[in-house]
Amino acid sequence: MTQETHWLSAVHFDDKGLIPAIAQDVDSGVVLMIAWMNAEALEETVATARAVYWSRSRNRLWRKGEESGNVQIVHEIRLDCDGDVVLLKVRQEGGIACHTGRESCFFRRLDGASEKAVWTTVDPVLKDPELIYK
Repeated sequence: MTQETHWLSAVHFDDKGLIPAIAQDVDSGVVLMIAWMNAEALEETVATARAVYWSRSRNRLWRKGEESGNVQIVHEIRLDCDGDVVLLKVRQEGGIACHTGRESCFFRRLDGASEKAVWTTVDPVLKDPELIYK
C-alpha cells in the first residue's frame, strides 16, 4: 500500500463516492462554504494546495475560482472523527467564497422563534455577481 493510498483509505466516501467538505478561513475561522469532494478532487487538492470540489449540478470537478478568480489556497486539511467530513482551512483569494458575491455562503441568520422566525440577510454583498461571473 502506497502512502497516498494509505491516507485516502481513511476517508469514508458516501454511496455516491462523495464526502462533504467544509471550507473555513484559516485566519478568522469563518465558515465560508460547504461543498462536496470525490477522491479525485481530494487528491488534486492535496497535490496542488488549491481547493477542488465535485460539482453535483455540473457533474464534474470544480476548481474553486476557475470562473470567478476567487480561488482557495489550502493551508491545512483535517478529517473528522468518523472519517466522513473534510475540513479545509483556506485563504480565500479575493475575500469572496459565495457565488452571491459575499464572503461566506452562510449569510442568512434565523431570527425569532417558531412560526414567527424569519431568515435575515446579515452579511453584505462585497461584489456584484454579474461582475464576477461572465
